Amino acid sequence: MDSVIVIGAGLGGLEVGYILARHGLRVTVLEQERQIGGCLQTFRRLGRTFDTGFHYVGGLDEGQSLHPLFKYFNLLDLPWRRLDEDCFDEVFIEGAGAFPFASGHERFVERLSEKFPGSREELRKYASFLKGVGDHIFDSFDSPSENFSKSAYEFLCGTVSDPLLRKVLSGTSLKMELNADTLPLYIFAQINNSFIQSAWRLEGGGELIAARLASQIESFGGQVRTRARVEHLVEEGGRIARVELEGGETLSADWVVSDAHPAVTLGLVSDTKMLRRIYRNRISSLKNTFGMFTANICLKKDSLPYLNRNVFVHTAGADLWRPDASRTESVLVHSYVPEEGSYSTHLDILSPMSIDSRTEDYEARKEAKARECLSLAEKAIPGLSDAVERVFTSTPLTYESYTGTPGGSAYGVAKDWMNPMGTILSPRTPIPNLLMTGQSLNLHGILGVSMTSVFTSACILGMDALKAEILP
Repeated sequence: MDSVIVIGAGLGGLEVGYILARHGLRVTVLEQERQIGGCLQTFRRLGRTFDTGFHYVGGLDEGQSLHPLFKYFNLLDLPWRRLDEDCFDEVFIEGAGAFPFASGHERFVERLSEKFPGSREELRKYASFLKGVGDHIFDSFDSPSENFSKSAYEFLCGTVSDPLLRKVLSGTSLKMELNADTLPLYIFAQINNSFIQSAWRLEGGGELIAARLASQIESFGGQVRTRARVEHLVEEGGRIARVELEGGETLSADWVVSDAHPAVTLGLVSDTKMLRRIYRNRISSLKNTFGMFTANICLKKDSLPYLNRNVFVHTAGADLWRPDASRTESVLVHSYVPEEGSYSTHLDILSPMSIDSRTEDYEARKEAKARECLSLAEKAIPGLSDAVERVFTSTPLTYESYTGTPGGSAYGVAKDWMNPMGTILSPRTPIPNLLMTGQSLNLHGILGVSMTSVFTSACILGMDALKAEILP
């Protein structure tokens, strides 16, 4: 029976651990923090449970993108709550108003056509293309999509003629980093399509996903260890022979899988000729996506009705395809499902942010950023500021310290449609028994990381076996 060490208990590490343990391998998952989950971690403030990075998922219904994966991982029976099918996302643009994103491709077209009656046929073409990409998502188990080599921005401009409608369709951009010069069409289409299929929140937070996967790994005979920081991977004879932990403990396994950022993973391996300088330099020089500022807001009792939708708010001058992470031009407002009643008890406001050092005025700058976010959010949600009881904040520096992701990047390595071979990474490394997984390799988000966990596991088990188990 082969043994596997998985470095990192984020979603990707736990899913790989689950797949391999289910197939009889001896799995040990090592997490450096006291809590598993990575961006699935939750924390408590004033009796409310907040998520670290997870907020909602798309495509959970049968026949949709995420359903077969979460069925395989035994996650469908968690307390998922469907968002408003008539408006799961609302895009608010200062000076132009609010625009609804409805679930289902036909309803999506009809609702936006009410605002843009002259663009109905363009919207149908847009939605049909997204659906076509989503319908073939599992073709990527055999070969990468050609849409990785096409520009998302060029597709949008070539499909939709109204500049305001293009901005609206780009308005849920905080699911990804939009970049007019580099973003591949596949990422834009696949992510947007999955949410149009259906959109869901998880009552109780992302920790439920992490806890379920960890318990199943253990039920298969594996281990999930916390406070187990990996310091070195020792290569001998062309393979990783030892995994050295902080404190001096040494482990060995037939395979090592890293859920850490690729640059961090390679930094763990020293004194080896297997990783040539040109390979290390290529990985370390890859551009990462921006980080995220988050205001975790506790609300006064019965002060703000629960919003069963997400609200994306943008200033009139925001250029969504060339975002300026140094300014507060866009925010996402996410409400948590209340345990009882029809009023929100807490919510998050997120906004892109570049990493900054912890200077003397760090706390003052966080407070100023929080005020800017609240002010922008209130343009779409009047009375929000008066409903605030207390605000807690985090920056990309916070994410970097918790996840180890360079720069606190929200979506990992930035992909480039003009250089797909250089920015879409293989799970394999030049060291045969060292594999990688996680959001920086292929597609980010819950759907993308779950897909990538299959790609990584297939390097050990073979893709045919996994396809037969997972696909309907």
